[in-house]
Amino acid sequence: MNSKKHSADGVKVIAANRKAHHDYFIIEKIEVGIALAGSELRPCREGRVNLKDSYAEELDGQLWLYDMHIGSNSFSNRLDHEPERKRRLLAHKKEIIKWGYKVRTSGMTIVPLLVYFKNGKVKLEIALVKGKTKYDKRDSIAQKDAKRDMERELGGRY
Repeated sequence: MNSKKHSADGVKVIAANRKAHHDYFIIEKIEVGIALAGSELRPCREGRVNLKDSYAEELDGQLWLYDMHIGSNSFSNRLDHEPERKRRLLAHKKEIIKWGYKVRTSGMTIVPLLVYFKNGKVKLEIALVKGKTKYDKRDSIAQKDAKRDMERELGGRY
């Protein structure tokens, strides 16, 4: 389920929100940091992170991530974290204010797409998205199928 990829620039993917591309039109993306408790690092390294149904919100000039599940750490007894607590996202003040304004005025949402390690730090790729209707979802599936069929036809001739 979790695709663990390594690349030359020191990026290791922890978890991906694949359903986001199906459910939303992605308008804009940025990379942000995330403030984690000490007991949350080991489950991140082990890939026990789930982004399903998680979203971010701007509150008082800060970005907060809700409903991201990070599994419990068996080595931290009484100091263990709550798996679905709200977590602070670290971004530039201008970006936070700009995205908060867009969410309030145009009915968009902030959704996490990827959680990954970059140079030893946990990073999050978040996107400003607009929801797809049922018709839009069907249309994008049809386009994907047509593209796959065309590639299959062209690939078979050579």
